[in-house]
Amino acid sequence: MNEARLNAAFAALADPTRRAILARLSRGDATVAELMAPFELTQPTISKHLKVLESAGFIVQSRDAQRRPRKLVAKAIADIDRWITPFRRQWEGRFDNLDGFLERTKRP
Repeated sequence: MNEARLNAAFAALADPTRRAILARLSRGDATVAELMAPFELTQPTISKHLKVLESAGFIVQSRDAQRRPRKLVAKAIADIDRWITPFRRQWEGRFDNLDGFLERTKRP
């Protein structure tokens, strides 16, 4: 993943509304109206959030007769996961080492 895409992805994820939209789309495709429902935001505001998510590659707009639902792009999430994985492994290893140290130094 190149730096520009990575920056766009993390900028998109920085907003709680956009994270909530992604969480909703993880359960299935949804229209703008359906995505607006849990928020007290206007349609133009939700549309701006959707454009940020689309630009970052997290969602795409599809067409289903008269509906234009948004859907999650799994590859974008997988790209972020691949970037984060080495850091997660490093910290898990450090915690495992700490657990081992604490276990060895525990008093009976």
